[in-house]
Amino acid sequence: MTERVAIIGAGFAGLCMAIRLARAGVTSFTVYEKADDLGGVWRDNTYPGAGCDVPSHLYSYSFAPREDWSRAFPLQPELLRYLHECADDHGIRPRIRFGTEITAATYDETAHRWELRTADGQVRHARVLVTAVGQLNRPKYPDHPGLADFTGTAFHSARWNHGHDLTGETVGVIGTGPSAVQFIPRIAPHVRTLRVFQRSANWVMPKWDYRYGPVHQALFTTATGRLAFRGGWFAFADTVLYSAIRGGRLGKAVEHLCRRQLRTQVADPGLRAKLTPDFPLGCKRVLISDDYLPALARDNVEVITERITRFTSRGVLTADGTEHALDTLIHGTGFTATEFLAPIAVTGRGGRLLREEAWADGAAAFLGMTVPGFPNLFLLYGPNTNLGNNSVVLMIEAQVRHVLSCLSAMERDGRSESEVSPGAFEAYRRHVEAALGGTVWQAGCTSWYKTGTGKITNNWPHRAARYRKLTRHPAALRSTSPRRPRQS
Repeated sequence: MTERVAIIGAGFAGLCMAIRLARAGVTSFTVYEKADDLGGVWRDNTYPGAGCDVPSHLYSYSFAPREDWSRAFPLQPELLRYLHECADDHGIRPRIRFGTEITAATYDETAHRWELRTADGQVRHARVLVTAVGQLNRPKYPDHPGLADFTGTAFHSARWNHGHDLTGETVGVIGTGPSAVQFIPRIAPHVRTLRVFQRSANWVMPKWDYRYGPVHQALFTTATGRLAFRGGWFAFADTVLYSAIRGGRLGKAVEHLCRRQLRTQVADPGLRAKLTPDFPLGCKRVLISDDYLPALARDNVEVITERITRFTSRGVLTADGTEHALDTLIHGTGFTATEFLAPIAVTGRGGRLLREEAWADGAAAFLGMTVPGFPNLFLLYGPNTNLGNNSVVLMIEAQVRHVLSCLSAMERDGRSESEVSPGAFEAYRRHVEAALGGTVWQAGCTSWYKTGTGKITNNWPHRAARYRKLTRHPAALRSTSPRRPRQS
């Protein structure tokens, strides 16, 4: 049996695609999810304080607004509950095959369809393959030697060990990124000593989080109220925060805000110097928190900036020769974000491998979704579609709308394949690379936006509004196959 559409992943992107397909009347599709539950990153990241740094009304589907968000920036349980509600409200759960990991996808040029192989050896077929595996789903661990030698407790923040009590322990945290900025304030009051190993300081701006009261909740029961909040946050993100990544004057105001917060929350000049970034605002992801800096200023917290040379059986050895003894080691080291679709082996026309050959110099895709030589393959939240200033849910919805347009065009024209032309792909790739050259991401800092060679494969260089406009019509796509028989 050949389905019309196969979707890999049941997170924000995969559920959005499934819901939109169902609402468009498409009944022949399946969502393949390797885990036993839906939710993606909001299923996996359950560390203390896990939450979103994008406002709730902007970090939700436009077609599924929620009236009763509890706070401005929702925490993980509320976001996961929202995704479950969306799946149930739109009847998507029966369409999900849980515990089914897709390990390989190969395009059959004769049958004009994708062959999907699962981890348990099963084979499935689909005319169109939509990948929705995200960019932040495979934990990255430190590459310093000796990690296996550590005899204490160790785990990644995305695989939090809830059965281990940190109370009264000496705990080490490797990394000071978006996850660490959330869990460090939660664990600091309970541990005996917290040693934070910081490779580089980060810009931290106020979060201004607050719980919604009765007046807010009453306002959110109206479409006007919800749209006002959503539109207001969108405008702020696409102007003020966007200015920061372009090095504009509004970005300077954000930098001033960050510096002011650092001065206000960290009294010790020595610690403040450690926490002052040496790169432009936005070069790395700007952290948003009201309690991270005060947590680092606690008496039982030590910020260590000496370079780590290796791990030992007792803890961490730094370049100054100091061995830092630890009971527990927490890796807040992020994800392998530039390794798109890994570890799935994707093979297109003529046996061409996607990651190993087409992406040998770094991932790239037309509108972040399609690649020449890989017909009927659409990537959601693919290369250069991450945002450093706005909500990725906006990008995902634009991509899903684009995929639906392509499916409609294939059906209307009686074509069995849809594929971007090499010329359109190359012109788009050159445009994105040129546009990225004018952003602060090129300022020389290292970040999860870049490959080891410095190529920016993750972020979108323009405003979110521009991407939504570009994806409105599949004008640059072409069908290259003969008309398919009507009975297929």
